[in-house]
Amino acid sequence: MTTSVQNETVLSLLTNLGLDTSASYPALETLGQVDHRYLRDLKINVGNVLNSSQNLSKKHAYLLALSVAANEKHQPLIDSFSSMARQEGTTDAEIAETLACTSLLSTNNVFYRFRHFTGKDYYQQTQPGIRMSIMMNPVLGKEFFELVSLAVSAVNGCELCVRSHEESVLKHGASEARVFDAIRLASVIKGLITVL
Repeated sequence: MTTSVQNETVLSLLTNLGLDTSASYPALETLGQVDHRYLRDLKINVGNVLNSSQNLSKKHAYLLALSVAANEKHQPLIDSFSSMARQEGTTDAEIAETLACTSLLSTNNVFYRFRHFTGKDYYQQTQPGIRMSIMMNPVLGKEFFELVSLAVSAVNGCELCVRSHEESVLKHGASEARVFDAIRLASVIKGLITVL
């Protein structure tokens, strides 16, 4: 372990996430040297969203976290959340679908934000020409596919996509409490990545 990561809360957080405690995490190390309160909050928040949801199974929590890590291109967390999800019975096909869904939604978020921002008739009326066959019969089921789509859209700030996927996930049987927990999880994991 490097001598720079000495804060017990940082070490515990990294260990709980299955991350390399000998790697350098400059932002976490800076926080560990001056403000332990935020680190404790971060550790508690991450633990709560991954392990204490009343509305998300651990498998679903880890797959949602995986989608945020993939969206943010954070390979150590992609590896870690994939491993955690596998420990909860997730198949390779389900992990692949989570990654594919994340990629598709990143694509759609850019496209539909552009349409929304410009508001021009030509862009609104022209077919997108973006293939989305993965949405037809998802391995994880329509409800969870829509939940991942909603979480990624929220992280990417696409209002049109957020509204559309929130409505769709509710139509597929999710409760507002489940949606709330998924979005809280996505926001906490996004915040975590900011300091990793």
